[in-house]
Amino acid sequence: MNVLRPRATPAPYYETVKRAISEKIASGVWQPHDRIPSEAALVTQYGYSRMTINRALRELTDEGLLVRLQGVGTFVAEPKGQSALFEIRSIADEITARSHQHRCDVRVLERSPANALQAAALKINEGSDIFHSVMVHFENELPVQIEDRIVNAQVVPDYLAQDYSQTTPHAYLSLIAPLTEGEHIVEAVRASAEESALLTINETEPCLLIRRTTWSATQIVSHARLLFPGSRYRLQGHFSS
Repeated sequence: MNVLRPRATPAPYYETVKRAISEKIASGVWQPHDRIPSEAALVTQYGYSRMTINRALRELTDEGLLVRLQGVGTFVAEPKGQSALFEIRSIADEITARSHQHRCDVRVLERSPANALQAAALKINEGSDIFHSVMVHFENELPVQIEDRIVNAQVVPDYLAQDYSQTTPHAYLSLIAPLTEGEHIVEAVRASAEESALLTINETEPCLLIRRTTWSATQIVSHARLLFPGSRYRLQGHFSS
């Protein structure tokens, strides 16, 4: 007995165009930043209406494969990672990479019970032991960062015993509890009077604040508040696909 199967519905014309363009990008025929043919040229090439071509390009743009610049043309987009994070580097490494001199002034290095906000940041019980450090990082004797950090004492029990004139919290934590996940929250803020004095800036000068949380496996290792004078720091991200 022959069973009649419903005939497959042909793909819409705009999907055909999308697939053809996507294949050219995936195969490398069209490289990132290449300008692709105009709508009029694609109408001639594929034999579909301008409305069909326009929809295909619009959807590919929404999906991140293309970039359309009004009055200029349509270009292949730079590929982006699905879960790209800013690369987390030590401030000392950044300064050394510029062939400049790094110095760290340790202002606070203590054990204390976690208050409600600190406990929430580290996902631990309020009152649990934590380590708290405040350091000022200098580049060629100019203060460029205040690092205010809380650390999970259960994960890194020897945090207070380190000489942070010879290493940095980032370097030590990366060694003891290797980073597996990180989160950055970036804000433009004004420093407090005390912070302005530590950074030797005017209280009206804008600053860049990065709130950084890092995990090792499933545990939060530390939460840091990194404050930079806006005139002395540039935020640079490194991404991979």
